[in-house]
Amino acid sequence: MLKTKLAVLVSGGGTNLQALIDAQKSGILKSGEIVVVISSSESAYALERAKNAGIPAVALAKKTCASQTEFEARIEAELEQRGVELLVLAGFLSILSPEFVQKWPKRMINVHPSLIPSFCGAGYYGLRVHEAALQKGVKVTGATVHFVNEIPDGGEILLQKSVPVYKNDTPETLQRRVMERAEWKLLPRAAELVSLKIQKEGKSYGN
Repeated sequence: MLKTKLAVLVSGGGTNLQALIDAQKSGILKSGEIVVVISSSESAYALERAKNAGIPAVALAKKTCASQTEFEARIEAELEQRGVELLVLAGFLSILSPEFVQKWPKRMINVHPSLIPSFCGAGYYGLRVHEAALQKGVKVTGATVHFVNEIPDGGEILLQKSVPVYKNDTPETLQRRVMERAEWKLLPRAAELVSLKIQKEGKSYGN
């Protein structure tokens, strides 16, 4: 059976990309295949991870584009060229326009390092999420994989997993625990679930 074609959009180190690559190798992600990695940063280590796995990788820095429209047009060209059917945002820090997002209903997923609706939305990314959780004094946090819509972190929730917060945690130790216990497990599972659904629907880009 043909696999659902995935594009993974990244901006940094690519630990969630690595989790997807490992899941593809181990068979956890079996209904989908990563056909391209697109980075919004030319220096992102995620590009090296893709190269090491033999996956085509493209750097499309927003600063090299004249506008948001050009930036998104260049992304779309890469997706269309490879017949991409599912977008996976794995630490992608560039906000995509509502016009772009609307072209991918139930075809774009994102992993967020909190239990949505806590500590999410505009401005909540990376260590900021964990700093906010510690400042609030929560005893439990976690990660969420959700469909992407026009509202930052506002799409339908696919999967969530809770992670304990310890008394002596720093934002860095909490971030690591959330990644290891939740993000790296949830994202491959969600990618498999949606890939399988797309496979059954038999739809492709632009349909």
